[in-house]
Amino acid sequence: MKKTQTILYWLARIIAAIIMLQTLYFKFSGAEESIYIFTTAGVEPFGRIAAGVLELIASILLIISATAWLGGLLAAMLMTGAIGMHLTILGIEVKGDNGYLFYLALTVMLCSVWVIYCDRKKIMTYISLIMAKAKA
Repeated sequence: MKKTQTILYWLARIIAAIIMLQTLYFKFSGAEESIYIFTTAGVEPFGRIAAGVLELIASILLIISATAWLGGLLAAMLMTGAIGMHLTILGIEVKGDNGYLFYLALTVMLCSVWVIYCDRKKIMTYISLIMAKAKA
């Protein structure tokens, strides 16, 4: 990777992890906004806690260099769900936040996609190993 690409790769990993870690407090403490979101989606409290646990795992995986690609994949999947909920059930703005949570989800998604793109060779190597073991 070029120096600029490497810097952006690390920034993407750190930004995505920080955003997801920051939102954990609200999910795990049962903040009003979190309860509203997951109640509206019909999955409160289990969905809220599960999303928090998965975001914690994704954040840890993103921080560790060897597993950053896996964290990027998990974060992208989680943010696909979050963005989808905003676009279909919740709306962009939730409880007067001017779209803040939606834009955080978009930011994590963009960062995750960048990590996946930068680690595409690692991902393909891993897939090749799995396919080779499946044939054996």
